[in-house]
Amino acid sequence: MGRIGISFPLETVPLLEQKSWVQELEAMGYADLWSLEAQDIDGFTPLVLASQWTSSMRLGCALFPVQTRGPALMAMSVAGICHAAPGRFVMGIGSSSEFIVQYWNSVRFEKPYQYTRDMALFLREVLTGARINRDYECFSVKGFHLRRPVEQPPPILLGALRPGMLELSGRVGDGVILNWVTPEDLPTILPHVRKHSGNGEVAVRIVVCPSGEKDRERARNVARGWIAGYFSVPTYRAQQEWLGRGPALDRMWKLWGEGDRGGAMGAVPLEVVDSLFLTGEPERVREEIDRYFAAGVDSVILGILEGAVDPREASRWLAPR
Repeated sequence: MGRIGISFPLETVPLLEQKSWVQELEAMGYADLWSLEAQDIDGFTPLVLASQWTSSMRLGCALFPVQTRGPALMAMSVAGICHAAPGRFVMGIGSSSEFIVQYWNSVRFEKPYQYTRDMALFLREVLTGARINRDYECFSVKGFHLRRPVEQPPPILLGALRPGMLELSGRVGDGVILNWVTPEDLPTILPHVRKHSGNGEVAVRIVVCPSGEKDRERARNVARGWIAGYFSVPTYRAQQEWLGRGPALDRMWKLWGEGDRGGAMGAVPLEVVDSLFLTGEPERVREEIDRYFAAGVDSVILGILEGAVDPREASRWLAPR
């Protein structure tokens, strides 16, 4: 059995009211807390709070977009959480998407592969306390160093969807963070991850809703909305096509492109919903999680489908045994 972590913070509870839940997670045996950075709260603030609320849990973000912070600011932010929780932080970085980088943050979304590579190389060097004077392909840093070097630099995991970035995670990173994949996808994915690194960490984010059979249809309807929205983003669409789900999702993409959002949600096939969203009785969800470990995953990040289940109750049902 690998590491079982959970997405944090909850969206339905004020951040400062989540201390007792986080401490309960630690007591129940959850190994990790993983923030995210998209449209709610930044990725660092919840982890800083959790560093003071917990004593043993690993803290990570899945993931920080590499283009929305300058290199020095990214390094200072990483150093801050490393000093707050020595040896307990893991750095997740990735290219994110055009929507988050360019449309929301007014930064040109260019060379996402190269920018992710350059940020990983920069962080690995600067966190040792080295003074950086270097022209990377995507940015230049002149004369910057951390006055308080990080004694225990964090592992760097790269978010990756397709072969190029998957292989980069082994070349410049310490592992990979996967999203929107099934256990059946892993034989296609892992050879790319292992091409340049045989023992890097493989983490995967899984959306779960252990709601019981009576509420399963409600969970599926919420899931259809997630799938239609996420998979219509070009990078995620390309990932799903590469993994072979293009034919099953073609009608959804057609309706979404025509502006029929409701029709697109209704066109998401049940088999896609049930393969990517783990719903139903808690024991069934546990068995599905175990399938990821059996397929070669080291760490799972459980994202609770808060729109369809009480997240605190769900975390208790799925607590590590």
